[in-house]
Amino acid sequence: QVQLVESGGGLVQAGGSLRLSCAASGLAFSSYAMGWFRQAPGKEREFVATINRSGARTFYADFVKGRFTISRDNAKNTVYLQMNSLKPEDTAIYYCGASSRYYSTSNRITGTDDYDYWGQGTQVTVSS
Repeated sequence: QVQLVESGGGLVQAGGSLRLSCAASGLAFSSYAMGWFRQAPGKEREFVATINRSGARTFYADFVKGRFTISRDNAKNTVYLQMNSLKPEDTAIYYCGASSRYYSTSNRITGTDDYDYWGQGTQVTVSS
């Protein structure tokens, strides 16, 4: 009965902002690192950002660094992705994942195989 439900996607013009949310249930949320991935048409799912169990550590893909911020609220069992300065190439379905692996400087949990659970995704479309 584990569920990850993303929300907050939509259509936005280049340069705009969106905040994605992922609400988790059926798991001990604070025992999981959380991540955001995205998949554009015709492409493989790619890593965007991850955050460790406590929220004290984050790691980002180079192409979003400085524009996106991942955060979590363990009291609300929710992870967020604040996306600013959006570009058309950010257009994709964005997925939330939960990982039982421990985040460390040697393992930033950037692979899809690192994650145990996935949400259904939310569409982000950035127009030029």
